[in-house]
Amino acid sequence: MTTSFRPSSGRQRSRHFGVTGAVSLTAVGTLLLGVSVPAAATTGGAGVGDPYYPEDGNSGYDVIHYDVNLHYDPAHPDRLDGDTTVTAQATADLGQFDLDLKGFEVSGVLVDGHAARAVRRSGDHELVVTPYVQLRQGQQFTVRVRYAGTPAAEGWHILDDGGAEAAGEPHGATSWFPANDHPSDKATLALAVTVPTGWTVIGNGLPGPTTVDGGRRTFRWSETHPMVMYAATVAIDKFTVQKYALADGTPVIDAYSPGEAIDPQTQRVQADIISFFSTKFGPYPFESAGGIALGSGRDVPPGLETQSRPTYQGGLWDYPMTHEIAHQWFGDSVSYTDWRDACIAECVAQYATQLWDEHAAGSDLDTVFYKGTLEGASGDPSFWSTRIYDAGPGHELDEGIYVKGALMMHALRRTVGDAGFFTTLKQWTSEHRDSNASWPDFERLAAKVSGQDLTGFFSAWAHSTTVPPDRYLYPGSLAQLRPRR
Repeated sequence: MTTSFRPSSGRQRSRHFGVTGAVSLTAVGTLLLGVSVPAAATTGGAGVGDPYYPEDGNSGYDVIHYDVNLHYDPAHPDRLDGDTTVTAQATADLGQFDLDLKGFEVSGVLVDGHAARAVRRSGDHELVVTPYVQLRQGQQFTVRVRYAGTPAAEGWHILDDGGAEAAGEPHGATSWFPANDHPSDKATLALAVTVPTGWTVIGNGLPGPTTVDGGRRTFRWSETHPMVMYAATVAIDKFTVQKYALADGTPVIDAYSPGEAIDPQTQRVQADIISFFSTKFGPYPFESAGGIALGSGRDVPPGLETQSRPTYQGGLWDYPMTHEIAHQWFGDSVSYTDWRDACIAECVAQYATQLWDEHAAGSDLDTVFYKGTLEGASGDPSFWSTRIYDAGPGHELDEGIYVKGALMMHALRRTVGDAGFFTTLKQWTSEHRDSNASWPDFERLAAKVSGQDLTGFFSAWAHSTTVPPDRYLYPGSLAQLRPRR
């Protein structure tokens, strides 16, 4: 996610679901609750126990794939109709499990093609499902949920022209489809969205066939690499779409909302950024690239690292692109184990903008970035109080993690040298590609690659709320910046 700070540089009976859209979910659950569940059944937990958001995600199963089907009409921007199938594998014998879904009226739930015994809502976003037949540990199963209503504004944003865009971190996906909403459970996603003719839909990954039925068009997208759910997106607008390819043949798709500036240099700059980062971070991790430049609207975020195709507001410019493109390696391909780990994404992505300045403009990062940022921090007594690792609930994306974290990455580079630093980054993205890892994992890898004991360094930078001692604040070539005392 981009921070604003820039360092110095009609209802019918469903034959399949067995309930009508006119019957509320509560009523459905009440009608079905009289059927008993086997005594041996396990209840999946309403949350995976994240230390910051304990009710996020759900235990008892791992999601493999999401198949999300939506109908949206910009003439009625506060309504979304959805039909999502979740394919998962049970990690325990389950007589009951939860999905995360915020809002909506749910008209039916099928588990492996059979109407659920019971369905009810709980808390802020829990959809509690009792399957007709108990699920066995190791069993692969599907859950199909039909729903409609007004999406939660936390992750669903209405554009001024009636279009829409879905993005949000740490939450967002559950405002438009049911999910196991925690970064530790990554899954692939297929998307099909039906809109009136004249509108275009952009999603993650690669496009599939577009079909026309009367005055409506259905767009299809597929992301075959597992993703965290906050990196899933759908954007609906009257886009101008540009398609081209990187030097290695990777397809690039850029989409611009009406009125958004289209810089003729964007294609070259975007390709150069990806190429440069590939030399520093390892091969680009996905089968497609590109960006979505959104117009103004309700609470549209300034930028987010939606997988393979980041979203931006106001155009595709080099500074925001460097940050969000770096996230494709750090945050998207290699993702958090829990929300304490934000630095494995934000610290590197923020520092990536400095690497680009060094590469493209010849910037001296010791003096222009590092010294300038330290001087700016000297007038802010709260700057050093941000703990980079385990910042605390609600603070996992505080600005201090970005800025202090970028300083730490440069200090680490000067501590271990360029060879050790960039080898660590490449090995990190290679070892953990398409999976999850923690910030302590990163600390251990950096120490292993460099052959140095970095305990004191990381204790001073990532785990402390005070200014690091001079030996960690001014390592290597940064010693020239140490003030005389």
